[in-house]
Amino acid sequence: MNDNSNFYHKTAPHNLEYAGEGATREIIAYDNQLMMVKVSFEKGAIGTMHQHIHTQATFVESGVFEFTIGEEKQIIKQGDACFMPSNVLHGCVCLEAGALIDSFGPYREDFV
Repeated sequence: MNDNSNFYHKTAPHNLEYAGEGATREIIAYDNQLMMVKVSFEKGAIGTMHQHIHTQATFVESGVFEFTIGEEKQIIKQGDACFMPSNVLHGCVCLEAGALIDSFGPYREDFV
């Protein structure tokens, strides 16, 4: 793996990866300590409940999502954000089509 990605990122269709039914993922930038990823969802798409060692912060670029983090469930929309500590079970359901900007520390080796 490279120690870092390019300094600048411009969206390109060939960068999109399948991220589950009705969802695509695009890695924006990363190095060994931090990764930023854009995940786009169609209405009704599900971010399956999961957990990982990475700390995650998510910003809602657009759309409306029902997030579950641990035992807590909330609806968040454009401009809102949420935080998932390491190893806490979390997932979401897309209520209105949109996109999330996820940041992970350290980077997700399984994404590259």
